[in-house]
Amino acid sequence: MAEEARTIGYICPVCGQAVIASRTAFQLAAGDAVLPCPCGKSELSLRQLGDRCEVTVPCLFCAKDHTAACANGALLHKELLALSCPASGLSVCCIGREGRVFQAMEKLEAAVDKLRLDDQTDRRGAFLDQVVMTEVLAELRDIARRGGVTCGCGSADYGVKVGYSSVDLVCARCGAALRLPAATQDDLAALCARDTLTIPGKKA
Repeated sequence: MAEEARTIGYICPVCGQAVIASRTAFQLAAGDAVLPCPCGKSELSLRQLGDRCEVTVPCLFCAKDHTAACANGALLHKELLALSCPASGLSVCCIGREGRVFQAMEKLEAAVDKLRLDDQTDRRGAFLDQVVMTEVLAELRDIARRGGVTCGCGSADYGVKVGYSSVDLVCARCGAALRLPAATQDDLAALCARDTLTIPGKKA
């Protein structure tokens, strides 16, 4: 039986190209790893910390490196693990099964292309896509009106935090958050297909 392969992807902030590579689960668990861009001017690094792994990735959106620690179980087995830029709300790194990572990277490249187009025409606004964000917020209101937003802690009280390309639902009781992407028509379609939204909830 072939060992499970994990696909890793990010977009180089220097040359703008998608960098995608495959590593076996053994390679990722065995020690530190580096995924350089072919242009030689950026790299993603993974550092093993016992049962966790620290991922550092350069960000195309805010020109900083983002570092996040994730459990090795998620790193090695989750369908799709995405790390986001806190400033933009957009994913900066995707790790998981090949098909899921390629899908996520295609969405990310579409968002990057739109950003570049808006910059060229001086059209960049408050949101990555004003129309998508407006419709996502309208759909959220409809779901909330039906009582479809709850938290795993049992509370139905929450706040809404609107970002550049996503919306966070934050539980008023436990502080847990559910991030809903709002960057593309696919994000809107995915939300429209849902009748209820459950914030994961935090254990007391």
